[in-house]
Amino acid sequence: MSITNLELKTYLDGLLRVNEISDYCPNGLQVEGKGNIQKVVTGVTASQALIDKAIDVNADAILVHHGYFWKGETQAITGMKKKRIAALLANDINLYGYHLPLDVHPEYGNNRQLGDLLHVENIRAATQIKPVGVVMLGELAEPMSASSLQEKLQQLLGRQVLVETTEGSTLKSIAWCTGGGQGFIESAVELGVDGFITGEVSEQTIHTAREMNISFFAAGHHATERYGIKALGEHIKEHFAIDVEFIDIPNPA
Repeated sequence: MSITNLELKTYLDGLLRVNEISDYCPNGLQVEGKGNIQKVVTGVTASQALIDKAIDVNADAILVHHGYFWKGETQAITGMKKKRIAALLANDINLYGYHLPLDVHPEYGNNRQLGDLLHVENIRAATQIKPVGVVMLGELAEPMSASSLQEKLQQLLGRQVLVETTEGSTLKSIAWCTGGGQGFIESAVELGVDGFITGEVSEQTIHTAREMNISFFAAGHHATERYGIKALGEHIKEHFAIDVEFIDIPNPA
């Protein structure tokens, strides 16, 4: 089975509500390749390593969460950017990137998928935080200590997790934002949850957690954002009956 590159773009743009969400990069088809697609590779970031893997498996398209052309970066196509784009063009590979639209999607989004991975109950978007879905919250199936949740995250994500908490804290409810969401910690406090999980940590985040009495977990940007793009690829495979392969390029960040 095969589909056209524009058919895939139209479907994904609609599914992920691209026109409704303001972002820091263009979402959708970022680099155009061949017109017909039989095999898609999915991954977190359109790095050179992922492109090389896609070439090795004869992919017609790459679908990622972190694509190209971010606001504030140089517009010149030189160096690393030139090498990546040249490889895509030389091999006629389409590149699709979906950033915030994938983070917030209620079914296939990074936040929803992380909540499902943790078996959080009553998962819902924090509607007062925009775009809706960038922060989600819910209740743990059983109350647990911060150290127990840290251990659970480490087992599920396969990496070390930084935790900042008050000794003896028991967590019943949590909020989370995958990736670089540490700036939402004060919003999480306002939601009244016991803990907040994200990918990264900044120096000031630790002081905020201590002074606002919320348990904070930094579980890795890459590690917390593997699951949305994987779930989206699995949906595309089922919906269009085409070959889709998730390739994880390890990243400790």
